[in-house]
Amino acid sequence: MVKVFLLIVVGLAGDPTHAEMFQKWGSQLADSAEKLGVTSDRLIYLVDQPTADGETRTVDDKRITGEATQATVVKAFDQLAAQAGPDDVVFVTLIGHGTFAGKEAKYNLRGPDMTAANFNPLLAKLKSKQVVFVNTTSASGPFVAELSGAGRTIVTATRNGAETYDTLFAGHFIDALTAEAADQDKNRRISVSEAFQYATAQVARAYEREGLLMTEHALLDDDGDKEGTQKLAATTKDGKASGLLALGSIETGAAATDPKIAALYTERREMERRVEILRLQKENMDAARYNSELEKLALAIARKTQEIRAAEKK
Repeated sequence: MVKVFLLIVVGLAGDPTHAEMFQKWGSQLADSAEKLGVTSDRLIYLVDQPTADGETRTVDDKRITGEATQATVVKAFDQLAAQAGPDDVVFVTLIGHGTFAGKEAKYNLRGPDMTAANFNPLLAKLKSKQVVFVNTTSASGPFVAELSGAGRTIVTATRNGAETYDTLFAGHFIDALTAEAADQDKNRRISVSEAFQYATAQVARAYEREGLLMTEHALLDDDGDKEGTQKLAATTKDGKASGLLALGSIETGAAATDPKIAALYTERREMERRVEILRLQKENMDAARYNSELEKLALAIARKTQEIRAAEKK
């Protein structure tokens, strides 16, 4: 069974206003964990917890597993490396402030900051062939070139290190993961590319609505060429792998209240994730084996859909 692991890191805020906003976004993503297919034992949630005098306080959220520092981030990746298998999905999201000095972009944490070069060996530890790494901070663009690689979808809120103003991307991207409006192909599931496109469109509208010059331009790279794309299209190299990788799902009606129907939807999502991974591995598989496995999964999904419809009629 394909499992989804989620690491949320809410970094250094600098002031109470930003702390509240960043923690709100982190909490919203944690709230969405179930729809992302993440069980409580596969959620790692690290949060910076300062008070006005610099002392540490406890945020009232039982899902938080630790304070956001370089040491706890490294420990979290060790845990993911131990638990997530090759076919599992690892979804990492950084929320907070980013800075750029010289040629180095940094993610700000209490204590030592972390650069893209710090994250690269941590990602290399993971067995998963499908890793989604989303840096929603300012000055995050250089993370693309450093972390790009096979089996990785890298998303940044900015296109370079010079875009150092606070970003809006995090809130819109997190919204997109479970937003019906983000579901372009109307299959009731949100792919990473759909979430990216929805978020970038909403960010642009926000700046336009306020009459402001855009100071953030998000990038997505999923083909390992170390170059991100701002606007995905059928002709762009980026967007194909992330278009097959669905994390969020939209469930309404009976599935929201009937545990048996919800379980059927979960089983179908697991099958669909297997199809996604199979498609992403097509180039490395024998054609006959690929077609055989794809046919089996397609039939299984069709049968599961019939079970869902029959249950919903009852």
